[in-house]
Amino acid sequence: MTTDISRDTNKNVNGSLITGVLLSILGVIAIAAPNFTTIFAETWIAAILIFAGFTKLVYATQTRERGGFLWKLLLSGLYIATGIMLFVYPYTGVLTLTLLLGTFLLTEGTFELILAFKLRPQQNWTWILTNGIITLVLGAMIWFQWPFNAPWLIGTLVGVSIIFSGISRVMLALNGRSTLSVQ
Repeated sequence: MTTDISRDTNKNVNGSLITGVLLSILGVIAIAAPNFTTIFAETWIAAILIFAGFTKLVYATQTRERGGFLWKLLLSGLYIATGIMLFVYPYTGVLTLTLLLGTFLLTEGTFELILAFKLRPQQNWTWILTNGIITLVLGAMIWFQWPFNAPWLIGTLVGVSIIFSGISRVMLALNGRSTLSVQ
């Protein structure tokens, strides 16, 4: 019985290790081809919006008698129309998504700075301050370089995120291996 558990745990660790390595490789590929990755991510968002729009449309028709049917219908139409626009005009979608990302980071950075000064009497409040400053700078960099950064920015960020996901999986797998060898 203990051997079966050990074997299953070892399989999980190996699976995590393989997954981590594959994610890291995909992240490097995403960064190497950021324009392709950006368009791929934008198209994926378009597909999600269209699917969500049709889901909302089904929900609107199923709950028609509960009220708000027109608003539910308009909301589903907004999702579907936005998704279709992203499919039909992908470059415009990339420009818009990049501008939204810059706006999000500027807003988040501002809120983090406000929070940091609210928490100022507490120990380690400077970490939040630093986070706010870095986030604000990143948002400003996106805004000041827009639209020239749009084709590669989202793809690069997605690639970096995938690489760090892969590295974290590899590290967890290695930690799992060291735990198994201790037992």
